[in-house]
Amino acid sequence: GLTYTYKIRQGAKWYTSEGEEYADVTAHDFVTGLKYAADKKAENLYLVQDSIKGLADYVEGKSSDFGTVGVKAVDDYTLQYTLNQPETYWNSKTTASILSPVNEAFLKSKGDDFGSVTPSSILSNGPYLFKSFTSKSLIEFDKNPNYWDKDNVKIEKVKLSFFDGSDQDSIARGFLDGNYTDGRIFPTSSVFAELKKGNEDKITYTPQNSVTFYYLFNVNRQSYKQTMKQSDKEKTDSRAAMQNKDFRQAINFAFDRHAYAAQTNGEDGADRILRNTVTPSNFVQVGDKNFGDIVNEKIVNYGKDWANINLNDGKQAFLNPDKAKEKFAKAKESLQAQGVTFPIHLDMPVDQTAKLDVQQAGSFKQTVEETLGKENVVIDVIQLSPDEKDQATYFADTAEQKDYDIDISGWGGDYSDPKTYLAILDPETGSQLKNMGLSEGKDKEVKDKIGLADYKKLLDQADAEITDTQARYEKYAEAQAWLTDSALFLPVQSGGANPIFRKTIPFTGPFSFVGHKGDADNYKYVELQKEPVTAKQYQELYEKWLKEKAESNKKAQEDLANHIQ
Repeated sequence: GLTYTYKIRQGAKWYTSEGEEYADVTAHDFVTGLKYAADKKAENLYLVQDSIKGLADYVEGKSSDFGTVGVKAVDDYTLQYTLNQPETYWNSKTTASILSPVNEAFLKSKGDDFGSVTPSSILSNGPYLFKSFTSKSLIEFDKNPNYWDKDNVKIEKVKLSFFDGSDQDSIARGFLDGNYTDGRIFPTSSVFAELKKGNEDKITYTPQNSVTFYYLFNVNRQSYKQTMKQSDKEKTDSRAAMQNKDFRQAINFAFDRHAYAAQTNGEDGADRILRNTVTPSNFVQVGDKNFGDIVNEKIVNYGKDWANINLNDGKQAFLNPDKAKEKFAKAKESLQAQGVTFPIHLDMPVDQTAKLDVQQAGSFKQTVEETLGKENVVIDVIQLSPDEKDQATYFADTAEQKDYDIDISGWGGDYSDPKTYLAILDPETGSQLKNMGLSEGKDKEVKDKIGLADYKKLLDQADAEITDTQARYEKYAEAQAWLTDSALFLPVQSGGANPIFRKTIPFTGPFSFVGHKGDADNYKYVELQKEPVTAKQYQELYEKWLKEKAESNKKAQEDLANHIQ
């Protein structure tokens, strides 16, 4: 259906940072929250702008009456949304911050100061009260003693210390000195062996999260302010190469992701962080299989290169020097027939102050050039200041301003459907188009050349399936298989999966790939113990959690099937 009605918990309250009760939380607060987000053009408004009836027209100025938007308080404790089209995953969108409530009276009283970094600028209706913020130093929260579910808030005070990365071992030392309850470890640091000595059994790893990091090609590059190319011909040659599927696949099969991940996680933990598909392999379930299992089944239809490859998380799926050389020979023959001269130079910008980024870029360069030969491909790692790097990549607003050949990017899911990942390369609306030098409504020739018209058909077929979620996921797995074969994105690793010392008990906190329950800074339910968690304890708790998760996933699938009937 198009109408969703929710009952708001009665008795939930708004509190100031000092813990003073301010008002009841009502359905009207959710209406105010969405209007505030729309008026302020919130960055994540895209998540619901085309979902909620009338919202896009209001945001774009076609309507000035927020009353035409499909959200209303039926009464003080009944909230209703009306959608433009059926979305089987709508309920998961409601857990995103864009739909958070805002108290109208408080908003008006604060004016432009609302939501600033001072504790008095916001209200809380949750388990913690915001107590202090010191830039590049400390953020502090205290347990809300009046929270309706305070018995499930086990930690009284939370202090988040700023880490600038300059002293990689400071966190681990702070943990061992008793200053922190959790402490990140950097296995490639100079004193890691010393830290590890006597603490081997206390090193555990956080779970992989929903963020996927991948390299992508700027297949239609226009800007060359940051480049090592010596001529216009080198520019056109590199562009032609990046538009060649065999060339991209050669890079993909030559890239040693284990060596790359080891720069962050060390040899022992390198494979734990690997991710081989843009969509996490366990993001959704298809019957008794995860999404990655279905992608494995689909991708074999794209040729012998994909036989016996496991694309699930934590696997070194792609590295194959023989395949890389075979693909490159095919690409070289085709490109030379077009007049392309070798070697192909690919500019890769990196922040020179980010030690790990520099090391990982160097690893990428080394493995690709060793396999394919410097006479064929040269990865030009261009070390830039942080501001220069941002201007060439993240802060470059348009496709024409993107100033690189290959760059690292990332995406995390917004809602519980594979579309949240795979639509980012939709040739008409994809948010990652500009990072590849492509624009919405333009560049059709290049888009068709790299196959995005075929990808669009797969996306549309999947999105049209709104009654059978299993069939929908199968169709999206087909789209993911196409994307993997295209090598337009080269997935590398996930977020999370980092080695740490910890006293927070694993899996006592909430878990979700999307929404606020998936936030790393969600401390409700989380429990502490006096002694560091051991690897053995972690494994036992992990196996218990997996069993419980399988049971809850089964129930969730049944509920979802009933929801869309």
